[in-house]
Amino acid sequence: MKVLLEKSKNQQMPIEIIYLSEKGLITQRTIIVNEVNENYMKVYCFRKQQIRLLKTGNILSAAMPKRKAKFA
Repeated sequence: MKVLLEKSKNQQMPIEIIYLSEKGLITQRTIIVNEVNENYMKVYCFRKQQIRLLKTGNILSAAMPKRKAKFA
């Protein structure tokens, strides 16, 4: 997961994460990572359409976004 977060940061590439909020809600978000430290990440969240500060320990999974199939 760490490699994917770094790739998002270095290439400004969107990734999808599953995140556990402080209120205990599990959400799926598409983000671009701006900064990463040991405990927090500053990201652009497409769901909220703003910069957010997320706890790295609350990221349950990270993956490349699913691409829509192209039909001829």
